[in-house]
Amino acid sequence: MHAVRPEPESILSDPPLWEQAAAGLVICMLTGALIGPVLAPNQGETPLLRLFWLPIYALIVGLSVARFKTVVRVWPAWIALGCIIGLAFASKYWSIDPSTTGRRVIAMVFSGSFAMYLGSRFHGPNLPRLLASCALIMGVLSVFMVFAVPSIGVHHDVNAGMWRGIWYEKNQMGIVMVAGGIAATAWLASGNRIRIIPILSLVVCLGLVLATRSKTSLLCIMLGISIIGALWALKRVGPALIVAAVWIGVIGCAVGWWLWTFESAEILKALGKDPTLTGRTEIWEALFRMIDERPWTGYGYNAFWGPDSAPANWVRYQTGWLVPSAHNGWIDLLVQLGWPGAILVGTVMTSSYVLNLVRLPTAGVREGFWGIAYLTVYILLTFSESVLLSAQNMPWTMCLAILARAVYRESSVDRATLAPPRGRAYQTGPRIASDYADGRPVLIRRR
Repeated sequence: MHAVRPEPESILSDPPLWEQAAAGLVICMLTGALIGPVLAPNQGETPLLRLFWLPIYALIVGLSVARFKTVVRVWPAWIALGCIIGLAFASKYWSIDPSTTGRRVIAMVFSGSFAMYLGSRFHGPNLPRLLASCALIMGVLSVFMVFAVPSIGVHHDVNAGMWRGIWYEKNQMGIVMVAGGIAATAWLASGNRIRIIPILSLVVCLGLVLATRSKTSLLCIMLGISIIGALWALKRVGPALIVAAVWIGVIGCAVGWWLWTFESAEILKALGKDPTLTGRTEIWEALFRMIDERPWTGYGYNAFWGPDSAPANWVRYQTGWLVPSAHNGWIDLLVQLGWPGAILVGTVMTSSYVLNLVRLPTAGVREGFWGIAYLTVYILLTFSESVLLSAQNMPWTMCLAILARAVYRESSVDRATLAPPRGRAYQTGPRIASDYADGRPVLIRRR
């Protein structure tokens, strides 16, 4: 008989079913699924849509209060979130649309608090399992809407024929399915047996990413799956192969950087993209002129792209179409909060990435390498989509949740449980009891 040393996070109880269902509901709402396209088909804020969020805010408060002792353990993540919220709130005083900035800061407070709750409460494979389950449910509902209500499930504009499921547009569905596919892969990598639910989730997510015809989403989900698969394989091989794989990865990155630097036009052509990235470079050129006017303050959090925004309308005039966003998270951040906002968010994301690299051999293995894979894909996505510092937004919320998971510290009781006495864990018990009966020596005959 050998005592088995418990896994460091195994002593943290799994959330009960009601708690998982409540957290799953909030995640589905953060994706903007169904409620937005039905209540606000023009992607504008409406009073009715805001009313739907009030019960969700109350639910977030209830979950955070119920797990208060757990949530406060991620205090370094709370400090980072507080700095971001403080800068966004301060931008209200120079915002070109103060009322919108004020409302979105409130939304950021609630979604950020939910991220802290997720990161502190859902450990090991629990968070990727929850995300994969939500993606499966939303994916099945999207397929139903495509065939039952094609007026909602299928694009009828310039993207006619492409699936958008229960979201406003195909890119939104692609981002959610990418996150769900990576989470399903991590769920599979975290265990030693095959499970049907993550396999179904992965198949549905891959199918819907293909249905969007988004090359960016396809590249992201393949990258995330490849990272998890590579790390899972390296965990099972010897040190020599690990060193060789690292060197191959470094050389591959160097070659990729060289090819992109000197042959970017040919690479884009091979991917079916024009050198302007479907008009994105024209948007970025116009936006940098606006950034030069307010480099240190920006135009206020979430205030730049309003329908009555003069700077945004000038960008739309320059590009010749109704631009909804910068299609680049960092440029969008610069027009909102200037360079201080970009530096602050960049510091937070870099810290999160480094912490997840450090915990990769321990907690990373238990969660199926989900954190590092998601962050890598998310960082890549920020260069083509405006998914940075977004209130009521699932990708950014998951990014903050990963930061909270990385800084979570067990209590002294937990650490005592994690490190049982060496004698109990690795040594056999005393042999005196086996040689004595009722306190008297027993003669043992040797054969």
